[in-house]
Amino acid sequence: MSKETRELKAQAKAQAKQAKIDAKQAKKQARINAKQAKKQAKIDAKQAKIDAKQAKKQARIDAKQAKIDAKLRKKKRRRRWGDRRDGRRVKAPGLQTIMCYLWPKRSDCEVYLNDTIDATELLKYLERRNAEHPEYKTTLFHCAVTGMARMVKERPLMNRFIQGYRLYERDEITISFVVKRKFADDAEESLMVLTPSDEDTLDSISRKIVGDVRETRKSEHSTGGIDAVLDAFAKLPRPVLIVAIRIIRWLDFWGKNPKSLTEGDPNYTTILTSNLGSIKCPAVYHHLNNYGTNSIMITIGTLHKEEVIMPDGSKEIRDVVDVGATLDERIADGFYFARSLKLIKHVFAHPELLEKPIGEESGFEY
Repeated sequence: MSKETRELKAQAKAQAKQAKIDAKQAKKQARINAKQAKKQAKIDAKQAKIDAKQAKKQARIDAKQAKIDAKLRKKKRRRRWGDRRDGRRVKAPGLQTIMCYLWPKRSDCEVYLNDTIDATELLKYLERRNAEHPEYKTTLFHCAVTGMARMVKERPLMNRFIQGYRLYERDEITISFVVKRKFADDAEESLMVLTPSDEDTLDSISRKIVGDVRETRKSEHSTGGIDAVLDAFAKLPRPVLIVAIRIIRWLDFWGKNPKSLTEGDPNYTTILTSNLGSIKCPAVYHHLNNYGTNSIMITIGTLHKEEVIMPDGSKEIRDVVDVGATLDERIADGFYFARSLKLIKHVFAHPELLEKPIGEESGFEY
């Protein structure tokens, strides 16, 4: 073997040895990089949890601040002579004033509205929204409640009531509904009241409803509030209960009922609503009560498909939902009621409005 051949062989051997060393170092570096990446991923995950916790905490702080701001705004308005705790007195036109005396009972002044609302675009919106957030489901009922809150905010006459022959306007929007603790004939019901603020959107209202319903269904029995008060009254002997109810109705007439009786009572809310679609029932007309201040009752029926004539004259099978409303005609006229219903229809047709705070104008042209 020549000297030149031996040198080439030695060189090849050295190169192979160096290649092994390089491969070993590369492998070692890859392990180090993987370890560092794993460590960084843990750090990032931990930071994400901290950020989420801080965001949740900030959301609670913001919500608390919003409540404080709402209370401050409420306090800024000085109560005048004739105002109630739950509303300020409004000077009514002659016709409304006379109607209050001619028909003092709310049940004598009921008007009924029934309509079918196209929910096709809203369902598409909910499908996209729930696909992006599968852990938190938003329903048609949540959208309906948000739409009602926006409607009352933009149509302030819908937030009025008549009691003691006088017209009042509420200081805040309140929407109430009944929750079944279980879908069974013998299951108890609980009354729930939602008070949306100007800053609320579909997301915050949906979370409030889900959270309150979840807490309510944890128990088989009354969870306090108005339920506890009703349970206590129901235990009174019949003669005592008759006298107690008469006193309560007298206090109700003058707006002097204690807060413990009115807070959380759906008879003292802007809108009392019922999601009959959840039990596969069509929308119905529900009577108004003479007790309390509630002037609007809305029922939401079962979602179903129906042939609809489109604006261009064509026919389409669309997803629709029936709505039944009972209103006190003394708070506004039929023209105002009809326009208010049109606003809810507009919100269903343009569900992106649900993402805006209800305090912002929708821009709907009547």
